[in-house]
Amino acid sequence: DGRVNPVSVEQLIEQISYMNKAKMIDHNGSVEEGAYEIYNCVEKIIKQDILGCEMTELECKDLGNKEESTAPEEEVFGDVLWDAHDEQEQMEAFQQASNSTCELGFEKYFDRLNDLVAAPAPIPPLLVSGGPGSGKSLLLSKWIQLQQKHSPNTLILYHFVGRPMSTSSESALIIKRLTLKLMQHSWLVSPLTLDPAKLLEEFPRWLEKLSARHQGSIIIIIDSIDQIQQAEKHMKWLIDPLPVNVRVIVSVNVETCPQAWRLWPTLHLDPLNSKDVKSLISAECNSANVKLTKEQEKKLERHCRSATTCNALYVTLLGKTIACVGNTGNIDETLQQCFQCQDTVSLYRLVLRSIQKSLHSDKERGLLREILCVIGVSHNGVSESELMELYPELSSAVLASLIHSLHKMCLLTYGCGLLKFQHLQAWEMVRLEYMKEGESVISAYRQKLVEYFTIQLRVLILICFSFNSRGRVTWRSADELPWLFQQQGDKQKLHKCLLNLFVSQNLYKRGHFAELLSYWQLVGKDKSSMAAEYFDSLKEYEKSCEGEESMVCLADLYETLGRFLKDLGLLSQAVAPLQRSLEIRETALDPDHPRVAQSLHQLAGVYVQWKKFGNAEQLYKQALEISENAYGAEHPRVARELDALATLYQKQNKYEQAEQLRKKSFKIRQKAARRKGSLCGFALLRQRALQLEELTLGKDTSDNARTLNELGVLYYLQNNLETAEIFLKRSLEMRERVLGPEHPDCAQSLNNLAALYNEKKHYDKAEELYEKALDIRRRALAPDHPSLAYTVKHLAVLYKKMGKFDKAVPLYELAVEIRQKSFGPKHPSVATALVNLAVLYCQMKKQIEALPLYERALKIYEDSFGHMHPRVGETLKNLAVLSYEGGDFAKAAELYKRAMEIKEAETLLIGGKATSRHSSSGDTFSLKSALSPNIFLEHGQR
Repeated sequence: DGRVNPVSVEQLIEQISYMNKAKMIDHNGSVEEGAYEIYNCVEKIIKQDILGCEMTELECKDLGNKEESTAPEEEVFGDVLWDAHDEQEQMEAFQQASNSTCELGFEKYFDRLNDLVAAPAPIPPLLVSGGPGSGKSLLLSKWIQLQQKHSPNTLILYHFVGRPMSTSSESALIIKRLTLKLMQHSWLVSPLTLDPAKLLEEFPRWLEKLSARHQGSIIIIIDSIDQIQQAEKHMKWLIDPLPVNVRVIVSVNVETCPQAWRLWPTLHLDPLNSKDVKSLISAECNSANVKLTKEQEKKLERHCRSATTCNALYVTLLGKTIACVGNTGNIDETLQQCFQCQDTVSLYRLVLRSIQKSLHSDKERGLLREILCVIGVSHNGVSESELMELYPELSSAVLASLIHSLHKMCLLTYGCGLLKFQHLQAWEMVRLEYMKEGESVISAYRQKLVEYFTIQLRVLILICFSFNSRGRVTWRSADELPWLFQQQGDKQKLHKCLLNLFVSQNLYKRGHFAELLSYWQLVGKDKSSMAAEYFDSLKEYEKSCEGEESMVCLADLYETLGRFLKDLGLLSQAVAPLQRSLEIRETALDPDHPRVAQSLHQLAGVYVQWKKFGNAEQLYKQALEISENAYGAEHPRVARELDALATLYQKQNKYEQAEQLRKKSFKIRQKAARRKGSLCGFALLRQRALQLEELTLGKDTSDNARTLNELGVLYYLQNNLETAEIFLKRSLEMRERVLGPEHPDCAQSLNNLAALYNEKKHYDKAEELYEKALDIRRRALAPDHPSLAYTVKHLAVLYKKMGKFDKAVPLYELAVEIRQKSFGPKHPSVATALVNLAVLYCQMKKQIEALPLYERALKIYEDSFGHMHPRVGETLKNLAVLSYEGGDFAKAAELYKRAMEIKEAETLLIGGKATSRHSSSGDTFSLKSALSPNIFLEHGQR
């Protein structure tokens, strides 16, 4: 807005460009859109650099394969849904548990744990028991670190259960996470049920199967397993005989250990001896330069002799309390107050009161109470920014000071950026101190959170509609709001919240299937009525969708619904939303777009469960073809399609074909695992490799030119277009010098530069480069070569975008020709190319030329899919419009009637009608707009 000197901006950008660990986001738009873009970027970096998820793994490839738009975000494990937040929470829980430098004489326990691992099978789980705060988590985390250091071949899977009723204590999510971690280490991708009952039932079989694939021992550790609701019921697999190379260790509180588990071998943590007590307190006091007298040390030793005062948490808290007083306060007076506390909860109460006393005003003390109570009634905790929005009078300085005190004294901690209680005893103390009145007070704080997240949800939806963007509901709203309604017993509001498509999508796509299902069960809806209500909500939402972005968002919602219904076992009802998702993506994006492959894959999965193997095979093969063209033959997404086809062939007893595909897939996954690493780190590594190559081999080589091209692609994928342009230009210049300007590798560099200029909306430059690339590829490559096909397609789309229809027509015709040579004249891909050419003719007002193309496409679709397929229906609608405009109203009515019969037959599967303005057969238009002067638009409504 003219408030910043452009020179200073340029200088800043120049500085950032030279920084290795900086990410620059070039954004020109509203604050909300910018914030959303930054959030996505940071989330991606967390998944990729910190968690190392394979979903962000990117290959060096020809940009021509992805010029239209970026690839969809895929799951780590094929069709299995994965939540990065849950995984991050577990990593943080492990780090926090192992933070203490004091090991409290754990050596004797380490030996016992080591004996368990070395003992011959079969062996039941080992129970690590102790009182609350006795150091069970610390012991297990320290032992895990030792095992990881000394036994690298041992696979250790751990789960730290947090507060009861938090996400980390949900049994289905725990079992799913453990299964996925096993699959990750076995490079195995197989369908995994999300049904909570089946998941728990099938886990022993998964454990047997996956442990057989692992070379070495597998140790499963679940800390605070007794905090899981109905742990005995949901963890039945613990009673079954374990595979020979699997050992299980679980920790429990003595008081809450299920009776049946008490027969297992047990490692009980003894109370701290006087030496450990002294060591712990001394460590805390030394950190604050506090010196205790001999008399004070003796008093402390005498006090810490009962079962409730000689556990690790109590003694640590005691040491911190003394250290806080420091040399300025009266240590004897503090000790006297501490000696009146006989358990950890009462000591926590003393800590809280000392924090209250240190505050400057009643207002600050009131805010302290509010913060602790709001955190206490939440599902998974509350963030600092949420607290400041909940309490506008809370300044950042006061909040920072409060959190520092609460964190230092072990009341609060961070998990996934949220503030939560560090120990159960801290939460119990807050309830006793601030919520004596009981449920009415708890309900009031919950209501405050309900109102806050309801407003947040409304704001997100408004942003979505205002900017016509894919305004996703954040994981916070989805995690907290339905859970709060459930706790409040407000079934009506819970029902309304579940029908917010973005809330349900967020929960489902993060794998919280069991949670979503439990909410629907609470509102009293069976599976079929749930499906019908979702479908009705989607149809209503579709009425407001305009433009490509909102249609792509709609396709995602339809896919989520289809997958959810498939997981519920409602196969016949799952087909319609998945088919609708496919139609929209083929129209709004491109028939060869990776998201289309995703739709084909999901639809095929339904047909496999339905035992319609012929249909499934055709869809999987189409998805494989698109993925290979889009990503290259050695990408993990290609491996996913190969695995799916292998599973299909195995079900049909085609074992030889299945084995070949599995071997191919396994090689791809092995290669991907070796190459795994952050995109930024990989780019820096390649840059260093390039410098070494230039020093040893001389600068102008074809290998160096290839490396420059790959670096350009990497920076392009990071949206660092300026740096990408530098590397791609260098690659092109070097290739022209070394290989000659007519070499196919030069065409690749030209194609990539053209894609970059297209992204920057420099269409004239893009056009010139695409034309040069096409000219080279036409002369150098076979007429049906995929690289030629992609250059043809993207130049045609560019011409169309620029309004150069006369130039676009021969390329669309060439696209038809290439597909005919590649697949044969009767393949559905040919029909799609014909429809796209027909739509172009319609845009040029050449309806006569369009008519035979539509008719031929219709014949191919009918022969390939049958007379009642949605693609047939959409093509009939297009023909109806042409007949209507030609004055043949009777024929138009007949064609339109047939199209509507197909649509009704399709939507009867769900029990409603879904109005469709988009075609799975390429571009389309609607009869409703036939009298409009601008009927034939490229995408969206027509």
